[in-house]
Amino acid sequence: MADFIAQPPAPRIRLGMVGGGQGAFIGGVHRMAARLDGHFNLVAGALSSTPEKALASGQELGLAADRIYTSFEDMARRESERVDGIEAVSIVTPNHMHFAAAEAFLNRRVSVICDKPVTNTLTEAKRLHDIASRSGASFILTHNYSGYPMIRQAREMVANGELGAVRVVQAQYAQGWLSERVEQSGAKQAEWRTDPARAGAGGSIGDIGTHAYHLAAFVTGLKAESLAADLTTFVPGRTLDDNAHILLRYKGGARGMIWTSQVAVGKENDLRLAVHGEEGSLEWAQEDPNKLWHTPQAESTRLVTRGGPAAGESATRVTRIPAGHPEGYLEGFATIYSEAAAIIRARQNGVPVSPDVLAPTTEDGIAGVAFIEACVQSSQRDAAWVRL
Repeated sequence: MADFIAQPPAPRIRLGMVGGGQGAFIGGVHRMAARLDGHFNLVAGALSSTPEKALASGQELGLAADRIYTSFEDMARRESERVDGIEAVSIVTPNHMHFAAAEAFLNRRVSVICDKPVTNTLTEAKRLHDIASRSGASFILTHNYSGYPMIRQAREMVANGELGAVRVVQAQYAQGWLSERVEQSGAKQAEWRTDPARAGAGGSIGDIGTHAYHLAAFVTGLKAESLAADLTTFVPGRTLDDNAHILLRYKGGARGMIWTSQVAVGKENDLRLAVHGEEGSLEWAQEDPNKLWHTPQAESTRLVTRGGPAAGESATRVTRIPAGHPEGYLEGFATIYSEAAAIIRARQNGVPVSPDVLAPTTEDGIAGVAFIEACVQSSQRDAAWVRL
């Protein structure tokens, strides 16, 4: 079990949160992830754009009255004036608010841990990268699935050449919760995800497709050169895509395919990745995340388990409990927060970040938004190939 997980140094990093108030799913997930390994202490929040809900949410979480804010602008200003002000902030708002909130805190040298996609447009993503680079603060993007131990294991095996040169990458992220027009029923999570003004240009490709795209790149190290995307909106009256089929061409000759859907009836959170190389293949499924299937060329398929004897150092480093005890979504998310803590502390102490620390950054955010925009452009041109 890794030191960065098992023995967090004191004092904890003072954390604030923007968004994530009452009724918000992902805010609760971020708070649990931040608490799990003991690196953060939530001390302030602007938890809703509705003042009454912001106050009620802060009180519910036990925040001090003078550190419950009704706007992130006020929070950024006042926290930066405090001797005990926040050192990092989690941004868990709908997509359209990411840029302004991140900018406000980065300009005050407060590190940012932001949900994905990083912004709504590629122009904003590039501007935010520049702001973060000049700020003296850290920026971490929560592509949380990259925190799973068996995903770290797969990345290590590919990097070590155990699959040989990668030929084919297949990823899918299928859900069924938007198979009907639930955004009209008052479901908050569906309302903003299907609204271009808040979600951006991508529906399923932005919400879950960016996870599949990032995961493929994280594990293989491949960079996509171009893509051809067929975006579909199956539910009548919906504006953004709810299904997409995407072909990818990677630098070096590998090929990829992504299917992302939120209208796949019967699917819950079916994120899968398969990597096929000259000398073997790997397969992993998020709904059974403690197992990685490895098939060497001309040999029987082998099972690698989280915490098991075949797991390598990269997986062991982010494993908390012995084999056979399931670790899952919250633990993977917590790994990103622990990596964020390591990055923030290294910057505060003026020392290099360990090369073992793997956390998505603004560069991953730029890649994700570029993916969304290229998918939209391609689909508008009848699935024509578009360069990234």
